[in-house]
Amino acid sequence: MNKVSVCSIRQRKGKKKVTMLTCYDYSFAKILDSSGIDILLVGDSMSNVVLGLKETRKVAISEMVNHTLAVGRAVKNALVVADMPYLSYQTNPEKSLYYAKKFISSGAEAVKIEWFGGDKFLDNAAGGCPYVVKKLIKNKVPVMGHIGLTPQTVHLLGGYRVQGKDKKEAAKLIQQAKLLQDLGVFSIVLECIPCELAEYITKNLTIPTIGIGAGKFCDGQVLVVYDCLGLYPDVTPKFVKRYCDLSKIIDSAAKGFISDVQKIKFPDTSHSYHFNDNQWDEFKADL
Repeated sequence: MNKVSVCSIRQRKGKKKVTMLTCYDYSFAKILDSSGIDILLVGDSMSNVVLGLKETRKVAISEMVNHTLAVGRAVKNALVVADMPYLSYQTNPEKSLYYAKKFISSGAEAVKIEWFGGDKFLDNAAGGCPYVVKKLIKNKVPVMGHIGLTPQTVHLLGGYRVQGKDKKEAAKLIQQAKLLQDLGVFSIVLECIPCELAEYITKNLTIPTIGIGAGKFCDGQVLVVYDCLGLYPDVTPKFVKRYCDLSKIIDSAAKGFISDVQKIKFPDTSHSYHFNDNQWDEFKADL
């Protein structure tokens, strides 16, 4: 299998769908990498599904860096992309390059940046998201964009709701996508927008779009791996397809372990170490 690169993802536009899953640790990274997935995203969704935080913007930079290191150690084929956490670029855009380089040196091959800063930066790349993207790309850090529902600033979007459903919102998203492309991002995540709008944006860009809750017309798709595996059965966003119910499998395994231990079925002889022949009897006699 050929190593997936930023360049090869760009070249997939209109040819073959791009696949991306989130990943937060070494064990999952090894399994997913061998599956043939194109991109592994060390997502700040880790704050919710791994750390139990309520908001993605609460995750620490050091935590994201450590998990990027773990994923990077396992991956041989997929492209590793790290979410830049809220504190690494939105609170102080001037330090964004410093933190982006931390992620690259920790095993990421690109970083993902959510749109932020409002509409005033649509025509002026001197601030907000365009400023950060321009700064990183100028310094040879590959960037994946992210527009639509942006979890780091969801409090400014009226909560977790579909974006771009009216004409004004749709026009802004189209402008954001084109500006990010012009600035040099190699792909853009479209999150929770109408599939018709996603199709329009996809057809009017020369770089791949990767959808999550954005319909089938995007150039690729991404899911949070824990959603895909059914680890959180009570969380069922409309756009999620559950490919197995791993929570039930884990629950069954844990209950089996508890039962075997309590009934003294585990460990049995095959799971235990023994002295050779009469060695223990000889040792015991000496004792």
